[in-house]
Amino acid sequence: MTTTVQLPKSLVEKVVQLAKATPEQEICGLIGHCDKHYECYPIDNMAMDTSVLFALNASEQIAAFKTMQASGHDFFAIYHSHPHSSAWPSHIDIEAAEYPEVLNLIVSLNMPDDFEIRGFYLRAKTVEEVELIL
Repeated sequence: MTTTVQLPKSLVEKVVQLAKATPEQEICGLIGHCDKHYECYPIDNMAMDTSVLFALNASEQIAAFKTMQASGHDFFAIYHSHPHSSAWPSHIDIEAAEYPEVLNLIVSLNMPDDFEIRGFYLRAKTVEEVELIL
């Protein structure tokens, strides 16, 4: 897998904007990619405690996959936020990972007046961090 990933500024800004819109809850969604175009698909968080967990709404996830396919986009990444912790996968993030071939982006709002975004591949209960070029 790729150990360096370049992300367009507009995509990072969109994900950070979504995280900042509900700073006390984890936001989540999918990202599709085709050529140099990235599309963000926000999905409702259905977790019991959205302040520390995320669970993608299944019907919205299926709809996003269908839209990606119809648009010719590849499934590129899953994103979510950590309102009160660092941008590192939690134990639950690692255990629940279902797509080892896609990038996992985590945005942390745990920094005063700033954010942190990091990328990972989560495979077989292991974490492989990738260098993000923003």
